[in-house]
Amino acid sequence: MTDLSLTRHVDDAVAHPDLHPNANLGAEILIEQLYKYYGEVKVLENLNLHIQAGEFIAIVGRSGCGKSTLLRLIADLEQQSYGEIKFKSARHLREGITSDDIRVMFQDPRLLPWRNIEQNVQLGLAKPQHTTALNMLEKVGLKEKVALWPTQLSGGQRQRAALARALSHTPRILLLDEPLGALDALTRLEMQNLIEQLWQEHGFTAILVTHDVSEAVQLADRIILLDRGHIAAQFKVDLARPRIKDHNFTALEQQVLHAVLST
Repeated sequence: MTDLSLTRHVDDAVAHPDLHPNANLGAEILIEQLYKYYGEVKVLENLNLHIQAGEFIAIVGRSGCGKSTLLRLIADLEQQSYGEIKFKSARHLREGITSDDIRVMFQDPRLLPWRNIEQNVQLGLAKPQHTTALNMLEKVGLKEKVALWPTQLSGGQRQRAALARALSHTPRILLLDEPLGALDALTRLEMQNLIEQLWQEHGFTAILVTHDVSEAVQLADRIILLDRGHIAAQFKVDLARPRIKDHNFTALEQQVLHAVLST
């Protein structure tokens, strides 16, 4: 195996000539020859991926294929064994990308039980930014819930609060690690619509890890299928938004599902 250097590189401007139509705030991500080992276990192997600024990517695959590991590496929650992860600003943004520009939503909303919803969303924000947090809580439909404790909210409402907290930091990259997996079907659909709406409004780059192929087709511009640490297939989702589950939607859903089951 070639001895690749371990780096996380940050540039100021996009070298790639194409920008996603939604590249308002987002950052381009370039992943090159990425490897990740846990001891002798190889989780990711020679993974190469280019994500446009403002693009919405969904990553699917069987359990243990490396989906969540890839997200943690992008978020700098773990370090790769070899390879490079590069971030570049959208063309009209000159300042560089830092770890503060990346936010993660997990399946567990991770709200502090001893703080009310307003205080949870304001965590990590300077006092002048508290108004931003309140505005975001209004956007996610929690304006009337700001004084409640996390235990007083439903699961869907807690995830809305977690989304408001992430977006209050004005991220350029939002990483979504199965954030809707524990929700009931109706609440899940409502959250999908909310995430899509806020993504279109703010223009951040979004990467969603999900086991739900229908959810991937509903939200993503492109679907990445991982299999044992490799990219096994990619699917462009060339469907108009807002998406309806018509023949084209169902056909693509079945194509992606067949590919997942074949791995």
